[in-house]
Amino acid sequence: MSDLFSFFLGFALAMLFLLRRLKKSHYNAVSSSVFTYSCYLLSENILTRATHFLCLCSFSTNLSSGNFYGLFNRETIRKIVNEERWGDFRLVGFFGSELAPVWMSKILIELKQDPKLALKLFKWAESQNGFRHTTENYCVIAHILFCSKMYSDAHNVLKQLVTLHKSSEYDNTKPFPSCTILDVLWMTRNVCIPGYGVFDELFSVFIELGMLEEAKDCFLRMRNFKVIPKIKSCNILLHKFSKSADGVWAKKFFGDMVEAGIAPTIYTYNIMIGVLCKENDLKGARSLFMRMKETGVSPDVVTYNSLIDAYGKLGELCEAVCIYEEMKASGCSPDIITYNTLINCFCKYEKMPLAFQFLREMKERCIKPNVVTYSTFIDAFCKEGMLEQAIKFFVDMRRVGLTPNEFTYTSLIDANFKVGNIGDALKFVKEMLEATLKLNIVTYTALVNGLCEGGKLKEAEEVFKVMLKDGVVPNEKMYTAFMHGYLKAKRIDDAMRILEKMKENNIGPDLLLYGTIIWGLCNAGRFEDVNVLLDEMKEHNIEVSEVIYTTLINSYFKAGKEIEARNMLKEMQERGMPPTIVTYCSLINGLCRLRYVEEAFGYFNYMKSSGLQPNVVVYTSMVHGLCKNGRVDDAKNVFEEMSEKGLIPDTIAYTPLIDGTMKQGNIQEALDLAKRMTETGVGFDLHAYTCLISGLSKCGQLQQARDLLYEMIEKGVDPDEVVYGCLIRKYQELGNSEEADVLRNEMMERGLHAPVKSELLNKIYEPELA
Repeated sequence: MSDLFSFFLGFALAMLFLLRRLKKSHYNAVSSSVFTYSCYLLSENILTRATHFLCLCSFSTNLSSGNFYGLFNRETIRKIVNEERWGDFRLVGFFGSELAPVWMSKILIELKQDPKLALKLFKWAESQNGFRHTTENYCVIAHILFCSKMYSDAHNVLKQLVTLHKSSEYDNTKPFPSCTILDVLWMTRNVCIPGYGVFDELFSVFIELGMLEEAKDCFLRMRNFKVIPKIKSCNILLHKFSKSADGVWAKKFFGDMVEAGIAPTIYTYNIMIGVLCKENDLKGARSLFMRMKETGVSPDVVTYNSLIDAYGKLGELCEAVCIYEEMKASGCSPDIITYNTLINCFCKYEKMPLAFQFLREMKERCIKPNVVTYSTFIDAFCKEGMLEQAIKFFVDMRRVGLTPNEFTYTSLIDANFKVGNIGDALKFVKEMLEATLKLNIVTYTALVNGLCEGGKLKEAEEVFKVMLKDGVVPNEKMYTAFMHGYLKAKRIDDAMRILEKMKENNIGPDLLLYGTIIWGLCNAGRFEDVNVLLDEMKEHNIEVSEVIYTTLINSYFKAGKEIEARNMLKEMQERGMPPTIVTYCSLINGLCRLRYVEEAFGYFNYMKSSGLQPNVVVYTSMVHGLCKNGRVDDAKNVFEEMSEKGLIPDTIAYTPLIDGTMKQGNIQEALDLAKRMTETGVGFDLHAYTCLISGLSKCGQLQQARDLLYEMIEKGVDPDEVVYGCLIRKYQELGNSEEADVLRNEMMERGLHAPVKSELLNKIYEPELA
């Protein structure tokens, strides 16, 4: 007998030692299934005997096993808890035991007929210093509460358990897998009459706490147990997955649901159709739409709206209308969202008359347009440049009692800036602020962009500071607006600082922005900085576009860097990029500037043979280049070819030909060209008048030249020193100093100074073509 006693004593001490070690490593989270729950069940009988023996020692060496159970029978426990005799020696002794957390589940089971007392004891126990409930305790009380229809309390207990498991990762203890909780909950299911609602409750808790991956694992494990969560809970998880960056998780879970035998509801189908529409997988969305109808689930207004929106956004307007017609035919009434979606799609693709048809139809159905409806039309009018109509809608919107939102004001602010109405744009900003509407990033971007385009960089910088104080984070469009403004103002260093600021904020410039910066640097002649940016683009795997190549070719030619321009053309062709019309224009104009007229003519002909139809700018470049190099007859042929192709020459096209013809001494022919300009409605600018007056003056036709001088003044074209200088010099050559003095005085009255001969020679007509 003494040997048996020694055996049990040694075993009990060993179990105590093990429990203490496990307590140190796991109790900070939850004293969960300390050996893993399966091991616990395996050793349950032995551990119970050891625990029985230990408890005897904890209370009194004189107590027998029977006395122990007598002290803790159901009635005794119930009475102690009900009377809140927390200082009872039996309770104190019990909680002094290392095995108290393990035995607590048995006490809770004794109280399962009185769930409120069980919960009371559970809560009191967890408040005791050094005591932590095991996962088993949480699961037992959850079963008891749920079976007693105390669903809210059961939910809170499970939530507390999952939260403790989740928080263990923050206190240097390894968190238990979510399935561990489910396993213990499953193994304790016979505590009460078996019911599986508590498992759905655990599944819902994972979802509520945002533990979506754990919820999915829980679902799969429950499926293995042949216990399936409610469709409502599954739909909530599916909805959560649908809000993620991509729809992979949603599609996978939908498959798991169907595989588990869960019949999708209308809500399930709507979520999945929404996911597929968001991915522009219209084929998949349409297929699921057909499937839901085949299974007897009738589409509702949400289903139809998702499909209409998806087709409309991709420009498949006929399909969108077909869905709309099917919707009405099925007896499903369109709502305000349906009409707003259709109106938005048709406005987006510049089909406003059809958008107005839907507006009329929604009014016929007694559906009142809301803020979104009005704002959509206002935005469409603004983008079409129909600002007056946009204002009318804005006024009407407020007349019917609707309050404009940030989107409404942003459209009007942007539109006013684009037409140069800076004052009106700022009035809308002020009105927006007075209405206590916060400016968002889109509004701030429109405001900054408008101020920068209007040359009000200082004001734009002030707005930027206010934006940062409001906690609005600048985006790429905001920085691009500043970049454009600084480059336009030739503040290149400020533009480069913006580029560095973007990099500091981890905003990588895109191809468009790189192109803009390179254009600005080329205009400033900072080709070394251009090369740095080109290298940077290569590092970020951003390929140089045709536009950037064309900009570089044009800029290098203008700077007289012929070799670099040719290298850019060669690199462009080696990369398989055929020159565009604009590229040819820059190339032809650049070669003509450098007097490579034959080569330019060769590219001009090659361009036509390769199927590219030269535009007015290309023809004008060719005419100008030929005239400048004395090949006026060839220029006339090119000019006539342009007219034969149905292209209407502009002032820049006529002017070099008039100038070249004048220099040949063909005055009448030049005047005929001028007459042709007038007859075709092409106006004269300063350069055109200068060529005519200079040519007539040189040929001694001073009266005609004087008549043209006063004609240009009458038409609002201000003459410059070159115009006056041509006439003054000719009068002086003819010895008519009196007329020369009259013109000189007239010139001085206009605030112009008399140019010396070298200045006149330097101010020969040189049009900007590309």
